[in-house]
Amino acid sequence: MEKETDKLKRELGFFPALSTVMGLVIGGGVFFKISSVTAATGSASLTIFVWLLAGFITINAGLTIAELAAALPVAGGIYKYIEYIYGKVPAFMLAWAQSVIYYPAGISALSIIFATQVINLCGLSAGLRIPIAIALVVFMYAVNLLGAKAGGAIQSVALIAKLIPIVLIVLVGLFTHSSNNVSLFPITSGSHPDFWSSMGGGLLATMFAFDGWMNVGNLAGEMKKPEKDLSSSIIIGLFLITLIYVLISFVFIKELPFHLIPGNQNAASEAAINIFGDIGGKIVTIGILISVFGAVNGYTMTGPRVSYVLGADDEIIFSKFFAKLTKNSRIPANAALIQTIIAIIMVFMGSFDFLTDMLVFVMWIFSVMMFIGVFILRKKEPELVRPYKINFYPIPPIIAIIGGAYIVISTLFRQPVLAATGIAITLLGLPVYYLHQYNKKKGSL
Repeated sequence: MEKETDKLKRELGFFPALSTVMGLVIGGGVFFKISSVTAATGSASLTIFVWLLAGFITINAGLTIAELAAALPVAGGIYKYIEYIYGKVPAFMLAWAQSVIYYPAGISALSIIFATQVINLCGLSAGLRIPIAIALVVFMYAVNLLGAKAGGAIQSVALIAKLIPIVLIVLVGLFTHSSNNVSLFPITSGSHPDFWSSMGGGLLATMFAFDGWMNVGNLAGEMKKPEKDLSSSIIIGLFLITLIYVLISFVFIKELPFHLIPGNQNAASEAAINIFGDIGGKIVTIGILISVFGAVNGYTMTGPRVSYVLGADDEIIFSKFFAKLTKNSRIPANAALIQTIIAIIMVFMGSFDFLTDMLVFVMWIFSVMMFIGVFILRKKEPELVRPYKINFYPIPPIIAIIGGAYIVISTLFRQPVLAATGIAITLLGLPVYYLHQYNKKKGSL
């Protein structure tokens, strides 16, 4: 494998790495997944517990992936890790799943929630939800055709915007008076009869808010002392994110009667109005909208690069089509167009929770494969240079595997339709891959 260690400047110290970890992971999910988390758990105590558990699993997952990222510092991230460990077919399946599920579902789900919040904020007709969502999908596609600089400018604004409402809601909300008592013990599933199923459903829902953790290991190749600072930045960064998520969820539950939160995608804005009053609440809601806007832009920017790489490597049908770049901005416009079309179709197909849960479910299947891959590489290539090695090995990867397997297996039993949909769409990649391999041999495509 062609390594790029020498091409990366090792300039990041601990604090830049820490801020990068937090910037990669914190997103708009925490504002809107509270409705599905509470619906799954059935109680305030289990809601808070699954946020803590999600953070614990994510910390161990991040530490595990960091060893792979440090040992295999190549462009392509998790796609290249899977290819290196398991071969081209599983790697293609991951890239296919990212191209047709992960990125389009993320774009469509967040566009749906953006439209829902705009309608709630402006008092518009509910019938405008789909048109507004589609308009945002198309707008983001058009903006990103202008080049990475335009998309990057939006991300810079959104980074600040997403932190402001979080800080305000937590700092002010913790100290406001509320008549709602929040009991953290005993940890129960409320009226739900199956505790383990409720915990699994809640855990799946929380994981969308931690989306981005898979990328933290990529910092390894740019850190001055990865063996010293990488694990610290991941542990502290993800711990702080978990703390923020726990506190903001606590505030939502404290401000709103618990029975009004499950299934209520306007819970964040309603809690903000309770805390800051009508005008202040709407201003905070606008900040949340900007955060979601930036998240949609992030998926729109990065998604086309996956199918572009497949096209450039001649690993997918119509490779030349997907590998084509625009003349001036050097953007994979065709790949972006297909992603946009899939996202628009998904806007019609699913709800915010269905789409986000499906993308989390599918990606955690591949995540578990990567965790297992650490053991495979340790055995097959003990002499492989590892700038960062997992502390307390093999405990973190074992925790990550158990946590990931629990998420996947509980989803199979709790949401079989969602799981079957995600698996079926992923498996469609197999005939696509083999058809292309067959045509390559014939020289027709």
